[in-house]
Amino acid sequence: MAYAFVAWFSFRRYAAYRLAAVGDAVSNTMFGFLRAYILLALWEAHPSLGGYDATDAITYAFLTQALIGPVQIFGGMELTERIRTGDVAIDLHRPADLQGWWLADDLGRAAFTVLGRGIIPMAAGALTFGLRFPGPVRWLEFGVSLFLAVLVSFAIRYLVALVVFWVHDSRGVDSVAVFFSLFLSGMILPLVVFPGWFGELIRALPWSSLIQVPADVFLGKHTGWSLVGAYAFQAAWAAALLVAGRLLTRLAHRKLVVNGG
Repeated sequence: MAYAFVAWFSFRRYAAYRLAAVGDAVSNTMFGFLRAYILLALWEAHPSLGGYDATDAITYAFLTQALIGPVQIFGGMELTERIRTGDVAIDLHRPADLQGWWLADDLGRAAFTVLGRGIIPMAAGALTFGLRFPGPVRWLEFGVSLFLAVLVSFAIRYLVALVVFWVHDSRGVDSVAVFFSLFLSGMILPLVVFPGWFGELIRALPWSSLIQVPADVFLGKHTGWSLVGAYAFQAAWAAALLVAGRLLTRLAHRKLVVNGG
């Protein structure tokens, strides 16, 4: 119940800044139009590129703009600053698991941003271009994939935050993390446009779970056993990264004891 309350209060905390969320949504929408026209030009030159048609590409542009908030492509975690300032000591004294607490907090944040920042870009794209929306069952399938994407996103950002126990200044690490999130998730271009071994490699990395996999589920590219495989791919990376985060948390506890923290 404690983690459920953490998630609920996190949702309410982010919901308190509704005008900021609307501003972010409008900004995401404007970039959605820019990306849509760029992808349209690309698909006019190469129809059916990567198994997508032009409508798929436009839908992908606006959908991925809607996903920026939930999977936190550009952002880190408040935990990073708390470690740097030493306020993490308060977190460690709570009668709750550090990783579990911040996961609950992040799930509450993601739940609000789906509503606060996801609806406007999709509505604007649908009114202007006519997007390819799924049926009711596929919406549920997409919801599962989006939840797994948020887990993978949290696990990556949690690991990046814990690095501050050792490096003390997260700016360099954060920049590298954002670079990977942008270019390896499918945020800049759909990963299906990259051919050969390079395309297979980047689609096998955990960042593809953030954008490319949920987008493909939304567009109906994964059905039947392919859908099960997509879920398994995301879940495997989420589990592996969460376990890595737990192990790194234990090492961080030891470092605090050694340093007298």
